[in-house]
Order: sequence, then C-alpha cells, then structure tokens
Amino acid sequence: MPHVTLANPLIALENSVTAAAFRQIPLFSRWRPINAARPAMSAPWWQWVASTDSLTARLMAAGGEKQFRVRLLRQGVGWPRPDEAQALGIGAKRYAWLREVALCLDETPWVVARSVAPLTQLKGQRLESLGERSLGSWLFRQPGLVRGPLEVTTQFPPFASVSGIQEDCAWGRRSVFYHGCKHGGLSLLVQEYFLAAMADDLGLPSR
Repeated sequence: MPHVTLANPLIALENSVTAAAFRQIPLFSRWRPINAARPAMSAPWWQWVASTDSLTARLMAAGGEKQFRVRLLRQGVGWPRPDEAQALGIGAKRYAWLREVALCLDETPWVVARSVAPLTQLKGQRLESLGERSLGSWLFRQPGLVRGPLEVTTQFPPFASVSGIQEDCAWGRRSVFYHGCKHGGLSLLVQEYFLAAMADDLGLPSR
C-alpha cells in the first residue's frame, strides 16, 4: 500500500479562515499596559482611553444636548473572574460586590462598565445604594483617592451580550482605585469598554 501523508489539520483549518476573519481577532485579547497599546491606538482614542479624570463628565460634555443616563444592568454579590481577582490581589473564590452598567446617551449605550470590589472592604461605603447614579459621582469625591496603572484590551466584554448589548468594542480599559490605606482600605476595580456606537456618533476611528 502506498504511503499516504495526511494533511496537517491545523494548516487545513488555517487555510479555511478568511482574511476578514483574521481582522476580527482582537488586537489585545488580554489586558496589557496602556503604553503597549499606544502604537495601535489613534490619537482621538488615546485622549479618551488614557484620560484619568471623570469619564461621566467627559461623556456628558461630548454628548452635548443628548440625555445622559446610567442604565443599571446588574448589581449584587458573586465571584470575580480570575483576571479580576488577580488585579485586586484576592483569591478567585472570595466573594465580591459586582456592578455592571451601561452609560447611555439618548438611550444608546456608548460605554459599558463593570466594577468589582472585595465584599469584606465595603463596610460603610454604601456603594450598593448608587442605583442608576454613576460610580464616578461617588468615586471622584473621595479624599485621598489613588488610581493604579491603566491597562487596555480590545476584547468584547462578555457581560454586555448577556444584557442584550451587541455593539462591537473599540477599546476597553481598567484600573484599580484605592481609597484609604492600600492594604487596609477599599480596592475597587473599574473596567470600562468604549462601544462602536460611541465611535459612530462622535466620528472616531475604529481604533
């Protein structure tokens, strides 16, 4: 019997993937330091993603006459994702306060956000009473607030599709805010994802 060499299944699979499909693969599927993304990020997006002031205030200013609203998607107690636990320096099976919102202009989500804080650090903070007020309205009034380094991704946030938001993600960013002693106060991970609808409405590049 003549020897038959089977085609490498990985090569066959690779050949079946179109160029368009390759373009859909996220540039940064994992969180990276923001400076690592600088060469791939346009100047208009850099002004948004690298900013360290209140995102709520920026969105309201950019929206002009559009009505700003915080839409509460989910809030409660649960386990953080492994990458979130690592960013906070806690165990993956430690309970945390989770909050997911959409920041909307004229009811169109421009940004979706997910915040995570260790449950044991929430005493007296009253964050669960925020409702549909922005987290920034509380956060940036805290004295002695320290913000950790920014990280970015182009991965679509998995929690958004669960809430019926199907927009593509242009960029995502995250950082940990420290209120009080870094090892004895509140550590709050804030993740914000800028959606394609925002880029369309403001005439921003895709990246």
